[in-house]
Amino acid sequence: MVDIPEHLLKRSQERRKQLGLPTSEGEGEGDAAPATEAAEGEGAAPSGAPAEALAPAPPAAGAGGQFDELAQKSGVPAHLLERAARRRAQLSGEPMPGEGGAAAPAAAGAPVAAATATAVAPAPTATGPGGHTHRLLTVVKAGSIQQTKASPVDKVHTWPHLLVFEMTVLLAVTAILIIFSVVVRAPLLELADPNRTPNPSKAPWYFLGLQELLTMWHPMVAGVLVPGIGLVALAAAPYVDKNPANNPNDRKFAISLFTCFLVSAAILAIIGSFFRGPGFNFTWPWLEGVFFDL
Repeated sequence: MVDIPEHLLKRSQERRKQLGLPTSEGEGEGDAAPATEAAEGEGAAPSGAPAEALAPAPPAAGAGGQFDELAQKSGVPAHLLERAARRRAQLSGEPMPGEGGAAAPAAAGAPVAAATATAVAPAPTATGPGGHTHRLLTVVKAGSIQQTKASPVDKVHTWPHLLVFEMTVLLAVTAILIIFSVVVRAPLLELADPNRTPNPSKAPWYFLGLQELLTMWHPMVAGVLVPGIGLVALAAAPYVDKNPANNPNDRKFAISLFTCFLVSAAILAIIGSFFRGPGFNFTWPWLEGVFFDL
């Protein structure tokens, strides 16, 4: 026979005590056990109900032998087979085996066979603490056991990744400048003559923006105030704008401001180089030529 787990037996005994019925520890182990099991399967009445409501119908006279034979063949306790057959008979409205006269054995064949098929279960091979065979699974979120990063890490070590790259670029630029200075002759002018001032007299290209400002504003504004404001703004920029983002989409204001500064400086340098003639007057380069020497 199949061993019934201990926790199921304990639960059955506790239920019997609540209903006031004899348990396997006391008297009445014979016919009371199947009746109690049948009452539990069919839905027991409240504790305050009369004893007649708790007692099920007595088993049929010829049914006990059939359940005993099936119990010996299948290994399932006879009272479980009887309870399953009784429940199926109540649901289908058919009489219990042995209650319907001559037709009872034929009618009871299918319920008993079905009860045997549903009641037979393989014996558990392993039990947990206290004889329990069920297992509690814990659902763990994936974020707590693994870290997923949506964007790649854009940080590398200074040495050797950054410094090796910078040293390589520095050596390459130095080699290009040396080769260029050897191959191409520098466009130097003649020696300066204090008795002859060239017209127009222009500053180097990187100062032509300031020289262009001198034609528009007072020398104090164009030569001192504007360059001073620019230098102070450059020095204070790291302390004013503390946004650590490197993505241009997150630095729109700073990038727009610096772009305006570069475009303004480039426009002033281009005008001073190609659109200023003798006397530093405005001229069209395609009409009067370009008055600019490197």
